[in-house]
Amino acid sequence: GAIWTNAFAVGDRFEGLLARIELAIDPPPDRPTRPTVVVTPRPGPVAAPPTDPSTGPTTDPSTDPSTGPSAPSAKRSPSPVRSPVDVSIVADPEAAFASQLNKDWCAVAGTQMVLAVLGPGDASDAFQRELAGRIDEWESWQDSHNGGWGPAAIAEALAAYGITGYEIRAYDTRADALRDSAIAISQTGEPVVLLTWRGAHTWVMTGYRADADPTVFEDATVVGAYILDPWYPRVSSIWGPSDPAGTFQDAAEMERNFLPWKRPEGRYPDRDGRYVVLVPTILEAPAG
Repeated sequence: GAIWTNAFAVGDRFEGLLARIELAIDPPPDRPTRPTVVVTPRPGPVAAPPTDPSTGPTTDPSTDPSTGPSAPSAKRSPSPVRSPVDVSIVADPEAAFASQLNKDWCAVAGTQMVLAVLGPGDASDAFQRELAGRIDEWESWQDSHNGGWGPAAIAEALAAYGITGYEIRAYDTRADALRDSAIAISQTGEPVVLLTWRGAHTWVMTGYRADADPTVFEDATVVGAYILDPWYPRVSSIWGPSDPAGTFQDAAEMERNFLPWKRPEGRYPDRDGRYVVLVPTILEAPAG
């Protein structure tokens, strides 16, 4: 009865025991899988070398063809205008939203929502169960020491349904992870998968707001993201209530939820201490 009603979290602990027994009996295969690409920190601005006022320019202006009277006139392109941007690739977030049917199926539902956004899948319970039932095709100990779904399994599942080009990336800073995710969304028209809650949960990022266009300005700052959270409408005892489909998560919410990877089941050298995302890399074909 305590297990059935989950009184004092007895049901959760019982499920955890069953999971450990299942892992001991049927461990995940230790086979090669998709690598995690560690992205080097973005370099800061480089200052121009100082000019020595005592010597002046090294080129004689009278003999420099670029400044002399015979130099051809060149038209300069106007500088891009810096202004805030608000990008969303999903017109109807609720139509693509799928709540995870099982408390451990956040990656399944996240994969499902990416497929629903891009066309090969839908948001039905039947399709989520279909995805969950195929995990044996994609799981690897290297990807998830607990077995089941990790970011590589998500990428493999997407590819199995025709959505190729997703890459696992790990960043030293949240700002770089969000900025590159925003660029990927703008350039591909496809969602990004964020590994939140220290790698324990999956969010689907379908848009963002930034203080400038990150595809144009290298110093643009992403101030938040539009998210599909498969945990909704549940409430986490650790992370609190989840939000409806398409909610804009501001900088404070991203700092609270999107944390560096740290998993209790063991080490992941390329992910530990870094912000892990699954980004699309195939550029969107230009219109016309």
